[in-house]
Amino acid sequence: MATKRNYTKEYETQQQRKELPDRMERQRARRALDAKGVSRAGKDVAHVKALSKGGSNADGVKLEPPSKNRSFKRKSDGSMK
Repeated sequence: MATKRNYTKEYETQQQRKELPDRMERQRARRALDAKGVSRAGKDVAHVKALSKGGSNADGVKLEPPSKNRSFKRKSDGSMK
């Protein structure tokens, strides 16, 4: 039998890590492209300037293959180079 996910705990963890604003920014970017009628099939919506580097939707977004959008060189602390 599979264990159930504790969504309440996951939400609290996201709040503690301050992940909510970036998650909402990503969601707004996806919805904006959907409203324009852009097909996102098989693509990721990538920010021109990464959110972790202080970017936002105002800096621009683009469609990228998942393999390119999800693989970045990392520093020893795990952050992007």
